[in-house]
Amino acid sequence: MRLNTEIQKLIANGLTRQAVDTCTDWARKYRVMGKPIAGPWGSKYHPWSVGMQDSTAPVNVGMKSAQAAYTESLLNIALFNIDVRRNDVLYVLPNKTPDASDFSSARFDTAIELSPHLSELFTRTKNIGHKKAGSANLYIRGSKSKSGLISIPVAVLCIDEFDRMDQHAIALAVERLSGQFEKLIWEISTPTIPHFGIHREFLTTTQEHFYFACPRCTRQTELIFPDCFELRGESLTDPRLVESKIICKECKGDLSKDKWSFLQSGDWQPSVKQYIGERRGFHINQLYSSTVSPFEIASLMVKAETSKADEQELYNSKMGLPHTVAGAQVSDKDLDSCYETYTMLTQGNPARINTMGVDVGDWLHVEIDEWTIDQMGPDINTNAKPRVIWIGKVRDFEALDVLMRKFQIHGAVVDINPERRKAKEFADRFHGFVKLAHYSRGQTSKGMIEKTDHDIVDDHMLAVDRTSWLDISLGRFAKQRISLPSNTPDEYRQNVKSLVRVIERDIDDNPVGRYQNIAPDHFGHARNYAEMALPLAASVVDNSTIQDFL
Repeated sequence: MRLNTEIQKLIANGLTRQAVDTCTDWARKYRVMGKPIAGPWGSKYHPWSVGMQDSTAPVNVGMKSAQAAYTESLLNIALFNIDVRRNDVLYVLPNKTPDASDFSSARFDTAIELSPHLSELFTRTKNIGHKKAGSANLYIRGSKSKSGLISIPVAVLCIDEFDRMDQHAIALAVERLSGQFEKLIWEISTPTIPHFGIHREFLTTTQEHFYFACPRCTRQTELIFPDCFELRGESLTDPRLVESKIICKECKGDLSKDKWSFLQSGDWQPSVKQYIGERRGFHINQLYSSTVSPFEIASLMVKAETSKADEQELYNSKMGLPHTVAGAQVSDKDLDSCYETYTMLTQGNPARINTMGVDVGDWLHVEIDEWTIDQMGPDINTNAKPRVIWIGKVRDFEALDVLMRKFQIHGAVVDINPERRKAKEFADRFHGFVKLAHYSRGQTSKGMIEKTDHDIVDDHMLAVDRTSWLDISLGRFAKQRISLPSNTPDEYRQNVKSLVRVIERDIDDNPVGRYQNIAPDHFGHARNYAEMALPLAASVVDNSTIQDFL
């Protein structure tokens, strides 16, 4: 008798779930939320989430501010697909630890524990990376674990914090859907810089914004920055700062209070219609938030006037917009100011210190410099100026041998990856004159650590900090501390401009910089390696050590 009752219950639950047509209906019926908005899931304070969750487009992109409920919507989409559609889901975060592990415990496990329906649906086993609900599976992975992204056939892919991902792993994750007739992809993130990551993806969508009827003038409008923000006060101690407000861009009426109320009438409207039904994109910012006050935004705006880190955070985290701070990218004006009348040379001057930098890929991208040195000794890069005498590409490492001899190279630094064996053989042929560079996460300054890896590179390897050296090598263009030949290839210009410095905050809230490429950047790294080669070249000429010139 009890068995029949359980079977009837399972059948009834199954029929009820099948009658739920949309993700939002499912969430209202089955999701239970914890603090700060405890109780059954609802869209009262995030009305924009309804249209997102119920999108039927196969590809969806969410470019967002922080704390905009996009992740909660993505969680609903994943659980709805597992429960109702019996689809396997792959949920990808930037790293396995702490991102994927913390997310699995704090978000998914909590969602399951709070909801009686989900508690019955999922097995009791708490596995961080794999959760099972009947025949459906949920996989939670970090983007840097390529082994964790293979051999997982799924119908739904959720990518959370797209801009922080290992960008090369994204294609690998998308490939997991190849065997499915029907597939769903969701990508969400706060953006970083223009034309990179989530912003690049957003530009290939409908680019939808959330419009609503203004309660002051009744016109259909949206909240955009800076048009819809009125800043009062000039400093953090200015008492007028609390008078700052969110306004309608049509009538200038105050919209700071009870936003949840008038936003209930809102809906998503596309800026680009050619992708409707195929690739939808959704953008929201914190001007819409009921939990972020105008004072908080105003305070960050004031900080942003003197802090590039706060400026980046204002646009990225608060406004959900890509942004490049001044000086973060080499400009055409910077490059033009470095041109001189000479053309590229065919051989080097042995009376000069000559360096070579090589970035390794399908081609070997090469920059060769001759240096004017004001003062030999510590911090030699600051006291020297390079004259670029040759820029080009070669197919193989043997061609580098010719360049080493023709240009009388005193020091060369070569990218150690991906051709480690070939790079080692080249360094062996020019022992002491060539080092193999590895961008190391353990380095935080301009220093170089000579490492030994007897199995692969012997004593040729240098561990260097990517950001510190790019600051020096690319910073020369704005300071006009580098000379370029008049026939510099356009590819070199474009590559150098492709590296953009992004400012973020670390776990201790300290501003830290990192370089992100928005397009091919091979010559940008060849420039960097040629810069690194100067202390090596000086040590060869002076019969000293690299450390003496750092």
